[in-house]
Amino acid sequence: MLSLRPYQETAADFLYEHDRALVLAPVGAGKTAATLIAMRDMVQNESTRWLVLAPLRVASSVWPVEAAKWTPDLTVRVAVGTPVQRIAALYARDADVVVTNYDNIQWLAELELGEFSGIVFDELTRLKNPSGKRFKALEKIIKDMEVRWGLTGSFTSNGLEDVFGQCKIIDQTLLGRSKGAFQQTYFTGILKGNFVEYTPRPGALEQVMARIKPATFVLEPGVYTDTLPPLHTVEVPVEMDLTGYERMRKEFVLDLGNDEKAIAESAAAVTTKLQQLSAGFVYALDAHWQSDHKLDALEDLLAENQRAPTIVWYQFVAEREAVQRRIQGARDVREPGAIEAWNAGKVEVLLAHPASAGHGLNLQHGGCRMVWLSLPWSLELYEQAVGRLHRSGQRHDVWCYVLLTTGTVDLKIWQALRDKRSLSDIAMEALKC
Repeated sequence: MLSLRPYQETAADFLYEHDRALVLAPVGAGKTAATLIAMRDMVQNESTRWLVLAPLRVASSVWPVEAAKWTPDLTVRVAVGTPVQRIAALYARDADVVVTNYDNIQWLAELELGEFSGIVFDELTRLKNPSGKRFKALEKIIKDMEVRWGLTGSFTSNGLEDVFGQCKIIDQTLLGRSKGAFQQTYFTGILKGNFVEYTPRPGALEQVMARIKPATFVLEPGVYTDTLPPLHTVEVPVEMDLTGYERMRKEFVLDLGNDEKAIAESAAAVTTKLQQLSAGFVYALDAHWQSDHKLDALEDLLAENQRAPTIVWYQFVAEREAVQRRIQGARDVREPGAIEAWNAGKVEVLLAHPASAGHGLNLQHGGCRMVWLSLPWSLELYEQAVGRLHRSGQRHDVWCYVLLTTGTVDLKIWQALRDKRSLSDIAMEALKC
């Protein structure tokens, strides 16, 4: 039988002892396994029946697989697919645990659930917005569920404001019921145009973390990372002609020839256009390639690493299509059988978008290298994607290459990710015992 690591046992004990709890642990640290053990003990000792909410891929692929490994005595049903399939799983009499995806929340709110006394929110950051319709529907679903556990690896991924919604859905006594009151207490509001921008007051982070600490289990980075091989992050500067880039930056327009132009309608739109141009193309009616500098750098990296299996993360469809045209045998992670082939060592280049493949996939068995063609603004997406390889079961050093076009928005995105990582580190430090 599989055994939890000591830190996972501690996490499982913490959950069992707390009806309302948060588990903050890095990607790949084994949160699901620890949670399943605690859930099993609650089923056996207190007859708790569980509902689990997770991203779709995690719900359908991760929870049933992990449950079979760690808690084969639990009966787990997955409520995804058609309404008939979801209903069959949801009301299965033998189900100790029913797992479904966040997109089904409003559908669930229309049903009489009744029997569930515990709920687990996997990837809790999906609930950082307490004003959305989904959040309000969820409050109706959980009103009679005494046991509420939240799991996340990126609690403060985009700032301290994210913390409120995540805490409210677990326990309204942690940070209060009103986000407005939360903001007034811990933030300074500055009117900018038609909206208010909130900046944390001095010491706010430490105060918030102190409030939630009794209900929070934090996996100390050293405890977990000591069990993993090293992660090497390598910045790869690449050069391109910036003439077109600079015109787009200054004038919000770029001539593409044949009377076609790429036009940014706003400052926000121009940022996206600049991301595209830093990758080597720009969208107008179709994708217009301007430079192959990142594709050349990708091929050089593959050659230097002797064509070792590599995950290539992209942001734009045009990037994926360009790689598939250029590198024979490159496969999209969404293709049937691609994940199995990758983990069997039969795929040289696996293409993936962090928004669709960054959660819930175990890819550590197929390789130890990844390349970022372009970066997301979201720290959560970045860390989750890196965690597909740098996780439990990885036997080799992990190499993460970040392609950065000199003099472009690439550098600003990379700096923003590092700044957010710093905030997250400070938050975790404040929660340590």
